[in-house]
Amino acid sequence: MIKIDYPAFSFRMKEEDSKELIFDEFRKQWLRLTPEEWVRQNFLQYLLQVKKYPASLTAVEKEIRLGELKKRFDILVYDNQHQPWLMVECKGMDVQLNQGVLQQVLRYNIAVPVPYLVITNGEYCSAFMKKNGSLESLTTLPEYGN
Repeated sequence: MIKIDYPAFSFRMKEEDSKELIFDEFRKQWLRLTPEEWVRQNFLQYLLQVKKYPASLTAVEKEIRLGELKKRFDILVYDNQHQPWLMVECKGMDVQLNQGVLQQVLRYNIAVPVPYLVITNGEYCSAFMKKNGSLESLTTLPEYGN
């Protein structure tokens, strides 16, 4: 497991109809601040500020098709050739990063193949590289451009 130390970021927050909202800079909209959304927003800032992944090549919560099912991935980072490069599945901090979470991102990977997969619950993440038809566990997130 990789421990995540988040950078300081001033999120735009507000309350509406007794619900706490956070402004998503990527989707340019206010969203209900759920435990998973908190993780997604903080992990995005970690990728941008700490890992220096390009915001212009990062997609958030886009729909994909798995056969007849419509699903949404949390975060997808593209490489410099605009090919899917890294997919992230975010869970709330109270969710354990187990085989079920990994299987979810692997199912999404069928529709959107990427060389790198990440699962996170905000405090920790696990990163994997697909290599020769199997998954290799990584000790750090991949550097962008490699």
